[in-house]
Amino acid sequence: MRLRKTVLTTIAVLCAGGAVAAGTGVTVARTNGAPAPAAAGWTQAGHDVRSGISGLAVTSHTGSTYRVLIALDNKRPGENRIAQLDYHARESGRTTTVRPLAWRGGAEPIDLEALESVPGTSGEYLAVSSRGLVYHIEVTDDGKAVQVRDLSPLPAIGRGDNFESFTLVSRHHRLAAVWADRGEGDGRPATLYAAPLSFNQYGESVFGTVTKAVYRAPYPAQDVRHASDVAVTDSGRLLIASASDEGDDGPFDSAVTDAGSVTLDRAGRVRLTVARSPERLRKFKGHKVEAVDCVPGSGTAVLGTDDENAGGALTTARICR
Repeated sequence: MRLRKTVLTTIAVLCAGGAVAAGTGVTVARTNGAPAPAAAGWTQAGHDVRSGISGLAVTSHTGSTYRVLIALDNKRPGENRIAQLDYHARESGRTTTVRPLAWRGGAEPIDLEALESVPGTSGEYLAVSSRGLVYHIEVTDDGKAVQVRDLSPLPAIGRGDNFESFTLVSRHHRLAAVWADRGEGDGRPATLYAAPLSFNQYGESVFGTVTKAVYRAPYPAQDVRHASDVAVTDSGRLLIASASDEGDDGPFDSAVTDAGSVTLDRAGRVRLTVARSPERLRKFKGHKVEAVDCVPGSGTAVLGTDDENAGGALTTARICR
């Protein structure tokens, strides 16, 4: 596989002065006292600022056991960026097991905020940083690392955009991407973007015409990031997570809303529709939800949190209608 020349230039600019090192793992010891337990219904996946879940993609599930790949928004050399997580939600109790994966094929990303599996592939994903860089990655045959196949920017990046959301839609053997600037408070709503997406023979992402829409979260009301993740259900409903973040120690608050729809026709045209009155599906008090992925054919979403100094947590919810 090759990386386009502009990609190598981009990596050099963004990562100048930073050493390239393998991920060292999700840390489970907090730096400011005893671990804070997850709220009822949530299962802890880490206990400090380096273990928050900023994106996730469900790779398989059997009954109440889910295997997911998670993104972590760490920024320093040697800190973990990608990990495999097994989540067991049995009647006897819920547990998580986290196994860090090394990052290969380029400099470590800074601030990964979203992760999505590529439909129709085995072990390929798109990971997106807050600045709008899209990493096309593939899990290595030994399952111990991810290899970068390509790096490219999102199209149509707006002034001040800060991305925490990205998902893919597959219909009629075609793909579309949906992503969002998170927005910030009353003065900056989220901007939603959608475009057809394809890959050339080198794994490079090729985006088509971009459609935009504005979104304001109906909940939470204070210190809100209007779009902390997006997901699209089997029926085409657009789910948007929103979160309140008052600082590294919280308090946090979140909700997932049925915010509209996304359609992709046989000709590859994408239509993005935002509802006039979005329907709040669930509230999640005490957590900052930054990752939502609908499990195909189940109606269930796996949700992950980045609760900053309190680490990360997982749960499931029947919200993917």
